[in-house]
Amino acid sequence: MFNFTSLPPLSLYIHVPWCVRKCPYCDFNSHDNHQSLPEQAYIDALIRDLEQELPLIWGRSINTVFIGGGTPSLFSAEAYDRLFSSVRALLPLQHDAEITLEANPGTVEAGRFSEYRDVGINRLSIGIQSFDQDALQALGRIHDSKQAIKAVEYAHQAGFDSFNLDLMFGLPGQDEKKARHDVETAIALAPPHISYYQLTIEPNTLFYAQPPSLPDDDPIYDWQLANQASLAEAGYMQYETSAYAQKGHECRHNINYWRYGDYIGIGAGAHGKISSASPQQIQRRVKQKQPQKYIDTAGTEAGLLEQTFVSEDEVGFEFMLNAMRLLDGVPTPLFQQHTGMPISVIKQAMQKAEQLELLEHTIERIRPTEKGQRYLNSLIELFLHA
Repeated sequence: MFNFTSLPPLSLYIHVPWCVRKCPYCDFNSHDNHQSLPEQAYIDALIRDLEQELPLIWGRSINTVFIGGGTPSLFSAEAYDRLFSSVRALLPLQHDAEITLEANPGTVEAGRFSEYRDVGINRLSIGIQSFDQDALQALGRIHDSKQAIKAVEYAHQAGFDSFNLDLMFGLPGQDEKKARHDVETAIALAPPHISYYQLTIEPNTLFYAQPPSLPDDDPIYDWQLANQASLAEAGYMQYETSAYAQKGHECRHNINYWRYGDYIGIGAGAHGKISSASPQQIQRRVKQKQPQKYIDTAGTEAGLLEQTFVSEDEVGFEFMLNAMRLLDGVPTPLFQQHTGMPISVIKQAMQKAEQLELLEHTIERIRPTEKGQRYLNSLIELFLHA
């Protein structure tokens, strides 16, 4: 039975579903924008959506905000200023809250970055993916390599002390030289944070229906190891499966996910996870995915597409699924604090993982071993029926 003596930290996720053109590898809830954006109507819907969530989180403050998409930088700074004014009026937003906006180099200018900074956004996540022109074209990106470099320079000039650069490897036509050039270019631009991850082909994408020719897995792994070493040498500490940061610039919002924290999700197709002490439960909520239907129903019962409750049998797996992405793992007491369950419910699975040398467990900390990091799926599967 769940027994929350205290509730996990709370974040806010805001989804903006439009982009100029949907990328062939993207399986997120994003939609091509073929007409003028309904900016005002969508901001109104987000506010109604948030108001409906308030009874679930009375008395709790927001630690981090993440605006994802789609391409949220298609919206103006004025729109976000109005949204944040309502957010602050409706619930406590911590004074040092991390507020991240995803931005596309093909849709932004230096002036807009500065404007976002002026309305309280203090972190950017810039979707570069590659600095190679052929790779960008193969990925369906609307920016070129020069715009990618300029976007990072603009982020520095706009005064963002913390921002992320998204970079992918294992791309169509990529070889070791091109993969290394991407990482070296990224390091030279000195972003405080780099997300570096392999391209995967997901269902319901154009690449799934029409698979591109990709490099073999064995050389990809060799490139990954070499480029991870370059990142480490340049002062980027790997703290999560695909995240590297200069000291003090880890993404607090994503860390809250990995530590099984709570988050409100507002926007078309947004997901949320909310724990409560009365009644003792964890619920997951999903909003209407189609943008116009979301606008029409936000703030009403019809705006909630799904509402499910995490069972006691599922919570151990969910916690470990997230926590084991962190290279340093999590403090052992965090399991009971954030799941409301005693750690004994996953004891047998942990023992099996230790026998297989995939996990280290002490009274202070649970962490994946180096072998566990490499075979993460095998580690997580041990907790599926724990």
